[in-house]
Amino acid sequence: MSQLPPLLWLQAFESAARTLSFTAAGNELGVTQAAISQRVRLLEDRVGQKLFVRHARSLTLTPAGQAWLPSIHDAFVRISEGTLEVFGSMSEQPVTLRTTPVIQQSWLAPRLIAFHRAYPQVAIRLVSAIWPDDFGLEGADIEIRYGKGEWTGVEMQSLGEEQLLPVCSHGVAEQLTTPADLAGHTLLHATGFGVGWPGWLQEAGVAHLEAQCWSMTCDHQVMTLALASQGGGIALTHRRLLERRTDLVAPFELSVLSDERFWLVRPSRRLIRNEAALVWKWLCDSIK
Repeated sequence: MSQLPPLLWLQAFESAARTLSFTAAGNELGVTQAAISQRVRLLEDRVGQKLFVRHARSLTLTPAGQAWLPSIHDAFVRISEGTLEVFGSMSEQPVTLRTTPVIQQSWLAPRLIAFHRAYPQVAIRLVSAIWPDDFGLEGADIEIRYGKGEWTGVEMQSLGEEQLLPVCSHGVAEQLTTPADLAGHTLLHATGFGVGWPGWLQEAGVAHLEAQCWSMTCDHQVMTLALASQGGGIALTHRRLLERRTDLVAPFELSVLSDERFWLVRPSRRLIRNEAALVWKWLCDSIK
């Protein structure tokens, strides 16, 4: 009888160890966070050692978990590669892209429309992600992530440097001539930015104004931009996201450089299907 633990337990460990999140592992494998936690505990009981240190809001690997992860990860990669080599890819399987809603609506949408017109036979599946734990290349052929590009096990292509600047409706813009005019207005904040309103206000020489402004915070840019477009305040966003919008205007020319940027990301240790390679090349070629 095989002494190997059940495959589902090993999958749960590999995904949770790679993402350091039971929630993210559950999203990848299509089960609940509780199911992942239970499978990992059963696996720990089987091998007789703890694999994770469980903190209040995070996970870290124990030395045993760190030592075991490369072997388990490589085993799943070899299974995947062997399956593709023997059976080939399924032409009806869509190419899955995962990224945030705001980059889908602005940067990605026009490029996918052009791609579909050129290659209508290639099926595309879009998956939305908001929080860092939502990302993870299990189940996705290509992702567009935001950050400093410090990920391992992936191939990356930068979309270019990012400049952040204020945007608002045309009506609000008429009230703003200089940054000092922001006093008394509502600043719309999106969580997760390395550079936010404090950085822009400091660059504009009016850092003290933040205390004289109202504020509203949203968990993603889609909502801050929607509020700004309807006169609900001034949002801080990436210059590239204004390319095709007519409902927003930048009242000031000043922008601040961010040390984070958007990246095209795909696995570096996986056989790439022809359809996914075609989408990847199209998106890379479209970067200005």
